[in-house]
Amino acid sequence: MLVLVAPGQGAQTPGFLTPWLELPGVADSLAGWSDAAGLDLAHYGTKADADEIRDTKVAQPLLVAAGLLSAAALGASPDLVAGHSVGEITAAALAGVLSERDAMAFTAARGRAMADAAAVTDTGMSAVLGGDPDQVVAHLDKLGLTPANINGAGQIVAAGTAEQLAALAADKPEGARVIPLKVAGAFHTGHMASAVSVLEELAADLAAGDPRLPYVSNADGRVVDSGAAVVGRLVAQVSNPVRWDLCMQTFQERGVTGIIEVSPGGTLVGLAKRALPGVRTLALKTPDDLDAARALAAELGGTAQARAE
Repeated sequence: MLVLVAPGQGAQTPGFLTPWLELPGVADSLAGWSDAAGLDLAHYGTKADADEIRDTKVAQPLLVAAGLLSAAALGASPDLVAGHSVGEITAAALAGVLSERDAMAFTAARGRAMADAAAVTDTGMSAVLGGDPDQVVAHLDKLGLTPANINGAGQIVAAGTAEQLAALAADKPEGARVIPLKVAGAFHTGHMASAVSVLEELAADLAAGDPRLPYVSNADGRVVDSGAAVVGRLVAQVSNPVRWDLCMQTFQERGVTGIIEVSPGGTLVGLAKRALPGVRTLALKTPDDLDAARALAAELGGTAQARAE
C-alpha cells in the first residue's frame, strides 16, 4: 500500500526546479500556474536565492508547483495522499478536490495572507527535538508558546513571539534540543487569524470535488471524504496545529508499506524512517529519482498500469 506525501514550507532550496524543467511539458505547466499565482515560478525555482524563496509569498506556490509537476512525472496512483501544511493543498489537487489552477491561486492567496499576518508582530518558530512529548507540550504552554507542528519521531515545532522563543532557548524542556527555524512567522497559531478570514472568503468561490483518493488530514489524521470538508480544513489549518504524528498513525493503521515524497522530498520520509520502521520510503528530489520511485510504486501496486494488469 502506497501513500504519496507532499512537504511543507522550508523544504525548498535555491535552483531545485532546474532539473525538472528539462522534462517535456513542465515549462508550459509552470507558465500556466505562474499566471494563476501571479508569480514567475520558473524564475524563483531556478534563479532566485535562498532569501527570495524563503519569502512566504514565494515559497508556498513554489512548493505546490513542485509537488504537482513531480507527481505528474511520477505517474503513480497511490492508495492515500497527504501533505504537511501547505503540502495539504498539493494533496488536495492530487486527490481531485481542487483543480491545479485553483490550487495555485488558493496557495498564492494563502502565502500573501500569512505573510501579512506575520508582519503584524515579531514572531517565529523553533524545532524542539527529543524529550517526552507530553512534557514538551506542557513546557511550551507554560511559556505561552503553541505546539504548531507535532510531527512525531521526537519532533515538535513551537511557535510564538520572539520573546517567547527567546525564553524557550534559555529554558529548554528536559532532555530536548531547541533549533530556531528560518521562517517568517508563527504559522499554525492564533497569530494567523487574519489569514483565516481572507481564505474563508476565497474558499466560498472554490469549486471543490470529493476526493478521488483517500485524503489524510493534518487536523486529526482522519481520512476526509468530502471536498467541502477538505477545503474547510485547508482554511482552518492556517491557524491550527499540524498533527503529522496522527497522519503517520493513520498510515500505519491502514497498512501502508511504502511512502513516496514528491519534490522537494526529504523531510517527511525522514520522519517516517524514525516513526514507521519497516515502511519503505523514497524522496523525489530530482528527475534522477523517478525510475526508482516508479519501480517502488509498481511493486506496491501504485501505478495505473500495474492496477490495470
